[in-house]
Amino acid sequence: MDEPTVNELVRAWIGGWIVSRGAADPVDEPWGWSIDVGQPHQVARHVLPEPAEADVRTLVAATTAPGTWLKLFADDDTVRPWLGPGWRYDVPGYLMTLPLAAGRPAAPAGYTLTSWERGGVVRALVRTVDGHFAARGQLAVTGAVAVADQIETDPAHRRRGLGSVVMRALQDAGHRAGAETGLLVATPEGRALYAALGWSVRAPMASLCYAPRSDGPADA
Repeated sequence: MDEPTVNELVRAWIGGWIVSRGAADPVDEPWGWSIDVGQPHQVARHVLPEPAEADVRTLVAATTAPGTWLKLFADDDTVRPWLGPGWRYDVPGYLMTLPLAAGRPAAPAGYTLTSWERGGVVRALVRTVDGHFAARGQLAVTGAVAVADQIETDPAHRRRGLGSVVMRALQDAGHRAGAETGLLVATPEGRALYAALGWSVRAPMASLCYAPRSDGPADA
């Protein structure tokens, strides 16, 4: 079987991301997809799996609403000359994949692991034994693909393997739900964790927000 293209992987990632975030269905565009998100700092996003300079310049010129995001599957240096004033870079992302397999982990001593499913989204939560938040993540299963999202570890509990616990719990949940492939977009910091768990980078992603009168919000 042929390996999926970046275009196909990005479309699959979008399918899970909108379920995870409760966003609107993507609208097909000649260059990719537009998604209404409906948050104050992320009104909408345009996703271009194979960004071309002319398309990006057209989108940039047409954008007037703060909180509009561009997700361009290319590295920052490639797209930087195509932008105008008011666009702020978020941290770069990396589209990553993993063949899913069984293997639910146990939380380390001093922590508990809880998971539940609601509305097609599986959530994993790690807390201390006295109930303090330590780490979390969620996974949207859409057929053969499961998209991991919003993985985070409290700074006070980092370097204790809790991110790996969350990811292994989500990977196992996706496998048990019938998904074959895991998908996510990693931050530079998360990329190292996911690579250690067997995830492979498939494409870089430049992430930009139109915020003409501020430093720009972080991606939500």
